[in-house]
Amino acid sequence: MLLLWLPAGLVAASLLVPVIYLFVRAASGSAGLAGVVLRPENLGVLANSLALAVAAAACSAAIALPLAWLTVRTDLPLRRMWTVLTALPLVIPSYIGAYLMVSTIGPRGLLQGWLEPLGVERLPSIYGFPGALAVLTFLSYPYTLLSVRASLLGMDPALEEASRSLGWSAWQTFWKVTFPQMRPGLAAGSLLVALYALRDFGAVAIMRYNSFTRVIYVQYQSLIDRSAAAGLALVLVAVTVGMIWLERRTQRAHRMYSSGSFKRPPAILPLGPWTLPATLFCAFVVLVSLVIPGANLVYWLVRGLAAGEQIGAHWDETFNSLAVSAGAAVMIVIAALPISVLSVRQPGRLSGLMERAAYIGFALPGVVIALSLVFFGANYAPAIYQTIPLLIFAYLVLFMPQATGAVQASLSQVHPNLEEAGRSLGRSPLDVFRRVTLPIVRPGLLSGAAIVFLTAMKELPATLILSPIGFGTLATSVWGAVNGVFFARAAVPALLLIVVSSLPMAILVLRRDL
Repeated sequence: MLLLWLPAGLVAASLLVPVIYLFVRAASGSAGLAGVVLRPENLGVLANSLALAVAAAACSAAIALPLAWLTVRTDLPLRRMWTVLTALPLVIPSYIGAYLMVSTIGPRGLLQGWLEPLGVERLPSIYGFPGALAVLTFLSYPYTLLSVRASLLGMDPALEEASRSLGWSAWQTFWKVTFPQMRPGLAAGSLLVALYALRDFGAVAIMRYNSFTRVIYVQYQSLIDRSAAAGLALVLVAVTVGMIWLERRTQRAHRMYSSGSFKRPPAILPLGPWTLPATLFCAFVVLVSLVIPGANLVYWLVRGLAAGEQIGAHWDETFNSLAVSAGAAVMIVIAALPISVLSVRQPGRLSGLMERAAYIGFALPGVVIALSLVFFGANYAPAIYQTIPLLIFAYLVLFMPQATGAVQASLSQVHPNLEEAGRSLGRSPLDVFRRVTLPIVRPGLLSGAAIVFLTAMKELPATLILSPIGFGTLATSVWGAVNGVFFARAAVPALLLIVVSSLPMAILVLRRDL
């Protein structure tokens, strides 16, 4: 087990670098952590953030569960196409998604312009909690979708067949056999959505929703005292730890294993009269989360070209985005393996601490992680300051939970008896993992890599601050154009983000069920 504990400990320790920075910075302040947190205005903002996180997780689950079931277990027409399309909203940056929603269905958006001849001078406001919830839900539900899909693909069909042979109906089998096996993926995905909502700044800023992250950004922009921002960021760390504890406690009593390393896929259920409603549901989700934003980007592109706007090709930015995102996906999945295995196979205080360390960074705003690594790199590791390795390490801190959650969801379905049987035959632990465990958890590994890749493609604050000089990505190109109010120029890299990111997702799907 030393082969697992040593790398897991090193990874967990490295993930705590930003937290150590926050403690050092917060301790240097004069107000004290309690004085900052207990201010009435900060408590109210924290309540707003928690409400948004819980609502986004619940709404995302309501969308992801039926989508996962339809694309894995039914004869839904064009289900592989729907699998690709429903996962792609993950690559749209939140500030772009929020801006496109406002420009489309806002009080004075495109829709209002089309309806103005009919006497509609202003549409109802979408700002505040409803707008922020809508943007975050339709951009983050793929976290839950991919995790639940991995759970469905890793299920043993023999369990459901045994249930039906005992006389249980299809609904009884779903709720008593299938759904408990989906629960780890659902919980892991919902946790990611909640943490994503806690740390997001773009959507809540454009939708004018007073969130905890906005307060942290305002404090960090102040050159007077950043210790207050560090103290508030530590509150997000505490909230993250609490969420992880609650999620893990609810999962321990509901763990179900597969009966073997099976190759036979589960039976595909005919939808029959539900085919049309199911197809319309998938089409509606894709329309709202992908088609409308994409059409809006095309509109701005055509409008800019008609006005004589110069549009670049962005070849270098596309290559840089692909290279750094692919490298981050591989490295993060490898780093997540030992922590995931120990948390599932060796549950205890130490493995639990390592698991919590893996989730801490995802709840922190990207600028907090980036500035902490700037402090670390400039003072203690100048050789890697403003290099690709430090940028990938920032992605590791930010996106580690995405890989960890997907791997844990698949690993929880592998019964320990299978591995013990392999050891009893004289195989080494590494050989047992390669021959027995790895084939079963492969869907989780690929899902985790896909989520990391898609999210790294759109990461902005860490990339802006930590990337080498002259190293541009599609995300930084979008930000530069939007920041300069050149929306036509922003349309090209934003569309490239969607198109380029669709290729690896399509490959994963077409290689047969992840």
